[in-house]
Formats: sequence, structure tokens, C-alpha cells
Amino acid sequence: MDSKIPNILVVGDLMIDHYLWGKCERISPEAPVQVVDVQKEEYLMGGAGNVINNLLSLGASVGVCSVIGDDDSGVFIGERLGQKSVRKEGLVIQKQRRTTKKSRIIALQQQIVRVDKENKEDISCQSQETILMRIKIVVDFYDAILLSDYAKGVLTPWLCKSIIALANEKQKPILVDPKGSDYSKYTGATLITPNKKEASLATNLELFDDEKLFEAGMILKNELDLKYALITLSEDGMAIFNKDMIKIPTVAREVYDVTGAGDTVLASLGFALSSGKDIISAAHFANSAAAVVVGKIGSATVTHEEIAEYEHSLHKQSSASKIKTVEEVLTSLKNLGKKVVFTNGCFDILHAGHVKYLEEAKSYGDLLVLGLNSDASVKRLKGESRPINNVEDRATVLAALESVDFVIEFGDDTPYELIKAIVPDILVKGGDYEGKDVVGSDIARETRLVQFVDGKSTTKIIQKAQLI
Repeated sequence: MDSKIPNILVVGDLMIDHYLWGKCERISPEAPVQVVDVQKEEYLMGGAGNVINNLLSLGASVGVCSVIGDDDSGVFIGERLGQKSVRKEGLVIQKQRRTTKKSRIIALQQQIVRVDKENKEDISCQSQETILMRIKIVVDFYDAILLSDYAKGVLTPWLCKSIIALANEKQKPILVDPKGSDYSKYTGATLITPNKKEASLATNLELFDDEKLFEAGMILKNELDLKYALITLSEDGMAIFNKDMIKIPTVAREVYDVTGAGDTVLASLGFALSSGKDIISAAHFANSAAAVVVGKIGSATVTHEEIAEYEHSLHKQSSASKIKTVEEVLTSLKNLGKKVVFTNGCFDILHAGHVKYLEEAKSYGDLLVLGLNSDASVKRLKGESRPINNVEDRATVLAALESVDFVIEFGDDTPYELIKAIVPDILVKGGDYEGKDVVGSDIARETRLVQFVDGKSTTKIIQKAQLI
């Protein structure tokens, strides 16, 4: 991420997430229900407050505009925002309004029951006008605005439309986590982030396949005049809609609780876009963040370290899974939005020089595709006594390296046709190509040369072995 700290304004429904954690060992004699022995009680900011929590855990500077009641729950939220150094000039207290509180009883890592105390009526006209006035005062300070709608009355149609109009006038990205079936109040937003069920309800379509998913996404984008639409797909990742549909798969370690996953998606998308990321990179970041939080209990937050660890775990594949045909690699690379690096060679006897070379090559981008000469190709290039190791063994050893993402065998003397198929962002060759034509440099967007480690070569290893 960019070193600049994003300033992000969150507007939406603030509430308290109240958790009662305990154990359950018997059934009540009064009724056929479980008896939970409470071991721990916890009060957290929920709703738009969980969006704020996620932004803070990612390192953003955050401000909030919302309405709370003049009750104990409202006092708690105001104090907690202050403790977290959230700018709360836009926090409006509306008398005789109940602040939403959701109490969850959890035993053996399972939610037993939830009890809600809330007011879902629209906030008063005066509160709406006050919020808009305060946003107008501070809007220039922020890099993006996030609307977190929990249908608790803060984001009324008039207020939503007014904030979106202001954001567009100021050329500020405005992202929405929507609720309900009528999304017309979000018209003109940068993007919205409904889940599959919400998108189905809003478009009146059953999203049972990719064709219907595409139709729903484009309806949302076009009818609401969005820059992008994004539909989250639970364990299947998410889909982004611009001119076409790009699906981003995910691999959650284990789903314990989806509570707050939408908050994490909204927060991480806003953070990434405010940090200068393009929409595809931002979606990958948000997808990884969501995969982390569904592995936690309760309205969870995520850190950069957890996202990095998760993404690192995805690369811990078996070596066999990295050995691909060119068609398989092209399918894997499609719509990923990653910077692809390509290099090639015989790699007959893998040594330290090779490892350092490949590590540096990988550092130039996100994915390293390695073209590996077939046995026949090596024989033509190196002589009848080579290769020492056959192509299956060479591919397996190379695929075991963390720096290598894909290995493709090719039989030609040069990898030109392979490079033409892959169209890498960066082509990497050894420093001995200095001043020479590099095959494929007319196709790749950039060519870089990497110096070999002195004294390290397959030929020298073979010569040394022959002397023993």
C-alpha cells in the first residue's frame, strides 16, 4: 500500500454489538432450551462502527457522521469513538431515539440467540440536514466517503442522494454497502457492494449461474449509473462489473462467522482505493481481508499482517499443482489483474545461483511464470550428454520454490511462441544478455537483466562431479 495515510469518512448506522460468551453443559428444567453459563461479556461498536474498526486496524484516519440516541448506548458509542481518536464532529444526538444494540449469546463457538433493541424509523429532517451541513464543511479533507447502510434510519433517500451528489461534485469516491430492495437512493455512487442474496433481491433475479450473475451486476451498474458494481459471493469470492464481469475467487481457511464480513469488504475497498490502488487490486485486497474475518467469531477486524499471511498461505501449493500447460496458465492468469513476470531456461541442476536469480525475477511483479526447456530442447542446446535431470524432475524441483508460481515445458529452441501466448508484463534474462537481442523483448512491456551469482553454474558442478 501507499505510504500516505488515507482519510476516510464513514456515514451510516452506528450500533452496539453486545456479546455474551459462555459454555453450555445442560438443558433448562423450565423449558427445552440450553442453559448458557456466561464467562465473558463484551461491548463493541457495530454496524458502521465495525467499518470504522476495520479502517482503524488497517491504519486509516477516520471520521464519522451518524445519529445516536440520548441513551446509555449512545453515550457508550460517543465515548468509544473518542477513545479510538475518530473525528466525530458529524455525530448528531437525536433526543428520544433508541440507539441500536444487538446482543448475541455464544457458546461452544456457536451463536445461540440474538436479541435486538433498536429504532428503525428515519432520523428527523433536522438530523439529516445537520449531517449534510457537517459533511459539506469537512468533505475536502477526506479521500473517500463510505456509506454503511444497515436500514436503521440514518441513510434516508434524501440524505443518500445529497451526499452522493456532493461527493461527485468534489470528485470523491463514494462506496456503498446497501440494504433493502430499492437501490435507487444509491444512484451515482462509485460502487456498491451487495452480497449475492441482496443483489438477487434488488434485481429480482435468481443468481443460479454466471449468466444471471452477470445480468444482475450489469443491471445494478447501468440502472444506478455506477462506475462499478461489486457483488460478494461468500466462499466463492466476489465479482466486479465494469464493461464485463471479473470474478475473484477466494479460499477461506474455515468459515466460523460471516458477521461483519460486508463491513470488512467496504472498509478494505475504501482503504485500498484511497491508497491509490486500481479497482482490481483493491478487490483482491478486500477479498483477502474478507477471507480472514470469516475465520473469526463475531464482528471481526483485519490487519495488513493477517492479510499478508493469508495471501502467503495461498501460495503454499504442492509442486505438482504449479506445473501447467500454457492453456492452463492462461486460464489461471485471466482477469487476475496481477503483474506477470516471465523467464526461461534449462535449469538442469538447480543451484544457489538459480535460486537467487528466480527470487530477484519474482520481486519485479506478482506472479513468476517459468518456461522450462524440454529434454529434447536441452539436448539440442547443450549437447547429447544433457540434460542430467529429465524434465519431470527439473519441473518438480523448480515448482517447489516459493518464488515460482507456474512452470511450463516448451520444446522449441527459444521461448518466443510461449512468450507470445503469455504476453508478460516483464521479461527477465541473465546479465550475459547485456547488449544482445533478447527473444520476446518485442512482446513484453519491459525487459530486465539479472546478474548471475559469480562461480555458480551447472557446467561447473558437472565438471567438479567428474573429478570426484
